[in-house]
Amino acid sequence: MKPSAAMSWWAATLATVLTGLPSQAGSVADYPEFPYPATAYSEPYRGQFHFSSRGGWMNDVNAPLYYNGTYHLFFQHNPHGLAWDTMHWGHATSPDLVHWTQKPISLEPGVHPGDLWSGGGVVDTLNTSGLRTGTEAPIVVFSGTNGVIIHYSTDAGRTFQTYDGGRKVVTPSGTSRDPKVFWHAPTSRWVMVVWSDGGGNGVDLYNSTDLLHWTWRSRYSAGWLFECPDFFPLAVDGNTANTQWVMTDASGEYVIGAFNGTVFTPAWTVPQRMDMGRNTFDGAFYAGLVFSNLPDGRTIQMVWMPSNRGSTWTGSASFPAELKLRTFPEGVRLTRFPIAEIESLRTQSNSWSNRTITSDPATDPLAGIAADTYELLAEFDLTGATASRFGFKLHARADGSADRSVTYDRAAQTLDGAPLAPVNGRVKMRLLVDRGQLEIFGNDGKLSVTDNVAFNSSPASQGIRLSAEGGSVKLVSLQLYRLGSIWGPGESTLDTNLTGNWKAAGGTWQDVTGGKQGTAGSATNGFYLSEQTGTDFTYEGDVRIVNGVAAALTFRANADATQHYTLNVHTGMGVKLWRPGRDIALYPAPIVTGRTYHLKVSAQGARFRVYLDGGTTPIIDATDTAYASGRFGLNVFESTGLLQNILVNAPGFRTNLAGPWRSTAGTWTEPLGGKQGAVAGDGFFLSAQTGSNFTYEGDVRVVNGGLAYGGAAALTFRANADATQHYTVNVDTMGMVKLWRPGRDIAVYPTPIVAGRTYHLKVVANGARIQVYLNNGTAPVIDATDTSFASGLFGLNAHDATALIQNVNVSP
Repeated sequence: MKPSAAMSWWAATLATVLTGLPSQAGSVADYPEFPYPATAYSEPYRGQFHFSSRGGWMNDVNAPLYYNGTYHLFFQHNPHGLAWDTMHWGHATSPDLVHWTQKPISLEPGVHPGDLWSGGGVVDTLNTSGLRTGTEAPIVVFSGTNGVIIHYSTDAGRTFQTYDGGRKVVTPSGTSRDPKVFWHAPTSRWVMVVWSDGGGNGVDLYNSTDLLHWTWRSRYSAGWLFECPDFFPLAVDGNTANTQWVMTDASGEYVIGAFNGTVFTPAWTVPQRMDMGRNTFDGAFYAGLVFSNLPDGRTIQMVWMPSNRGSTWTGSASFPAELKLRTFPEGVRLTRFPIAEIESLRTQSNSWSNRTITSDPATDPLAGIAADTYELLAEFDLTGATASRFGFKLHARADGSADRSVTYDRAAQTLDGAPLAPVNGRVKMRLLVDRGQLEIFGNDGKLSVTDNVAFNSSPASQGIRLSAEGGSVKLVSLQLYRLGSIWGPGESTLDTNLTGNWKAAGGTWQDVTGGKQGTAGSATNGFYLSEQTGTDFTYEGDVRIVNGVAAALTFRANADATQHYTLNVHTGMGVKLWRPGRDIALYPAPIVTGRTYHLKVSAQGARFRVYLDGGTTPIIDATDTAYASGRFGLNVFESTGLLQNILVNAPGFRTNLAGPWRSTAGTWTEPLGGKQGAVAGDGFFLSAQTGSNFTYEGDVRVVNGGLAYGGAAALTFRANADATQHYTVNVDTMGMVKLWRPGRDIAVYPTPIVAGRTYHLKVVANGARIQVYLNNGTAPVIDATDTSFASGLFGLNAHDATALIQNVNVSP
């Protein structure tokens, strides 16, 4: 979605900027916008069960999808200010569609090309695109203006690369934006719907078999259809034999009709509205999308709520709603209703039934009740009712004032001013009341009204009132549920496969760009413990002492860490395995601050084997019987430590080369999927093994690199200890495979190299002759000679890039 010059409110908000946040986009190797300034999510008007960004501006919902147990929410985002500007794609994940954790920026100007405006996304489960490089199905998202650009992730949404350098795969006529993509099972093709104004408002429809190459099929033109289209099927009244397709726009207007995979044929000429709130860019309901790839067949929508504003953020998302098509006397209509998962937030409840409500406060069952964030479910019987109006006052005060009223007008048959006829003489209301949001549902979702309200959450303003005007009405039932917060501790910068919440047991812990940082004072320990426990396992992570004495992995711990095993790197000792009351084993080593070490422990019963920096031989092999199982966690002792890539039973970096490994430059870590180097210039990561004549091979990937000059991932061989002498063969996103050494580019093989794609390199070195093979080809792409270096160390290399390298093996 794009703001126009006429949007006065938007122009006003553009003047507001978050002080203290950086104003530039990211560099090739990191995302400096992350982590955000700390928040407890307790600021005035901050939704407690509605998602909002930790900081900065949020607008359109983008590419909501489900993959492998996790719901992903992407959104238009300016992390640098409180107004629309320089769009990024923000990212949050949830295990249940309710509790959200914000993640690093997914698409960022300067790292990903094109205008990073709104779009949709899919999970390419069948790998129709061929973009899969490992075990994860590609997550493919679509963005751009005046042409569609593809970005994709091969690591479950952790990082995204751009397909084919940002080439636009379709370019509709006129102004265009907001692509939505989905799989059409009857024709076994992908479908793309793109808004454009070529010849007036409407959408162009395209087909593809591989997500990468698209063919224009048809156009649906409609004057009402303006930006952010969505297009999805729904069974009428649950009857799959009567399925209609729903075409919507940013305002929530929609029509239904038939779709054969290429052409949409609407059943109506005049659209309906799915929500009767302020459905404009500066209102409370705009630019929603439904989730793709849901495992249970539901159709679930989240929508941008523009008018929620606070001290450090602007914009929020609606609570997820399930969409259905139901038949009413006036015809088939779309319904919206909160998803059942809201029940997980209910903390306290009150209920009443069979009451007669009048203007007399004595008839109000909510008299004396106070609540801040809550849900109301009410049913009224209008048979014999004499009241002209009845309803609720929300966040009411002793003087009779309230922040918002929700009223049913019996004569007009309207709820909150929107049409809602009784059903069998009854009216149902369901209200979701949050600190900055109000969602109203009538008659099981027949009516939806979404609003932003700046509720006063002070104790004196938390009253709720129910009354009737001009007579009485029968209250059949009323339930009040207080709703808890969706916000957890937010393990946003810690990359881990451990599940559940984490909690501190001593020390102070915070999210920083490089992971989870802990600080403990003089002669004290600080622990950070996950909820996940284990008995026998492999547990590993990247550990750095920023300053001080020790940083560590903790395992088999109890809830307060009075019992635990801890494996640390210690500047005064080396690598130590200990528990309360006993130093189990020590491996002397020169541990220094500022360097990242990779620790791994294999725990089998009472036996513990410890590995350092990718070594294949344990540096500690010890036994202790004190604790058989317990929690996984982190530790710092008398120091500030940084910990990242905390993994249990992960495949790790697979290699047959002997360690320990060490780096010459850059940051080398071990995320899920291999060894990763983030380097400006050249950085080498060298094993302890040498060779003269051999076959050396591995899988190399440029995760991201400089857009102007490319980036490279490589295998290094015959190197000396500081890599001032070496041979290196790389894949370079400038479009080549290159064999080089200091002072000479030995040979170049021109070929397209795409960031995010994995390439298999193999080197056969025999004396001065060096042959290079690409992607298991039978003929070398490079066959060259050089006499500079006869033998040396094996290693890895990254150049001006973040590189991921896996399955590195040497053979005679």
